[in-house]
Amino acid sequence: MSIDIVKDYYGKVLKTSADLKTEACCTPDGMPGFVKRLLSNVHDEVLAKYYGCGLVTPSVLKGARILDLGSGSGRDVYALAQLVGEGGEVVGVDMTPEQIAVARTHMDWHRDKFGFAKSNVRFLDGYIERLDELDLEPGSFDIIISNCVINLSPDKPAVLKGVYDLLKTGGEMYFSDVYADRRLADDVRADPVLYGECLGGALYWNDFNNIAIAAGFKDPRLVEDRPLGVTDEKLAAKLGAAKFFSATYRLWKLDGLEPACEDYGQAVIYKGGIEQAEDVFELDKHHALERGKVFPVCGNTWRMLKDTRFAKHFDFIGDFNTHYGIFADCGTSIPYASNAGTNSDSNSGSSESSGGCC
Repeated sequence: MSIDIVKDYYGKVLKTSADLKTEACCTPDGMPGFVKRLLSNVHDEVLAKYYGCGLVTPSVLKGARILDLGSGSGRDVYALAQLVGEGGEVVGVDMTPEQIAVARTHMDWHRDKFGFAKSNVRFLDGYIERLDELDLEPGSFDIIISNCVINLSPDKPAVLKGVYDLLKTGGEMYFSDVYADRRLADDVRADPVLYGECLGGALYWNDFNNIAIAAGFKDPRLVEDRPLGVTDEKLAAKLGAAKFFSATYRLWKLDGLEPACEDYGQAVIYKGGIEQAEDVFELDKHHALERGKVFPVCGNTWRMLKDTRFAKHFDFIGDFNTHYGIFADCGTSIPYASNAGTNSDSNSGSSESSGGCC
């Protein structure tokens, strides 16, 4: 699929989010109150020209440097700019001139709205497959986000490799996208409308997992997911039996992560203090960490908490001196697995384990 077709679809064909034919880039679920408050401070034109509904909001952002891939009209950039504060920065990258123009037009408006002495956002005209061509310092970002955009890229391995290079050690990519339960037929991937609607370019979930690992992200973590409906009957007929999911993943750039979840007899205790998660912090779909509770974890999960911006919010028990084998009940989770909502550190679906890994 030519990248020019995608650029034309989002720059000229779509005028507002109401023009989308599927819910692939939107979430029907109600937004949390704090997200609604963030968006209430975003300019109306930016909201109208943004072709999505969900908002990617990782935790602990104060002072962080964030890169938004496929930032469009800038809605997410301006929302996150409020969370990083005047001491942080949010940079948006988009290939669509019409979208970049909208985002840049309202920079001063948002600076005044947020009460900042200077703007803490920037917008770059560029391709997410060619991040190395932009004036961005390698290893300089704490977090890289994306909201239903990577599926549109014709070179997804290049995107993830560029992301890995730009992240600091201990940084993460936290993003939502569309995935399929199988590899899609050529005619589906070549259909310009299906591609523009975030379906034709959707990766088979296991192919995504392998691409992420090849880029350097050794233990991809599924945060949340839901099935997608295709409401347009003609488009649904073209897709056949393929099923689609919206899923949020976090990919960590960390030294020492292992291919499997290994047991070193470690545990963590969440001390609280993370906004919007005072009682329970959800690292991913299988780690709901209740405040004050000893939670056994694998070595990878330990590093994801201890060697990142989350460390100050946890007490850590144990070390890596003794290895006890594979972490109990570890497995591989697919989007919308039957074990959604368990507090297990396992992907097997068992809810009996008191801790574990993804």
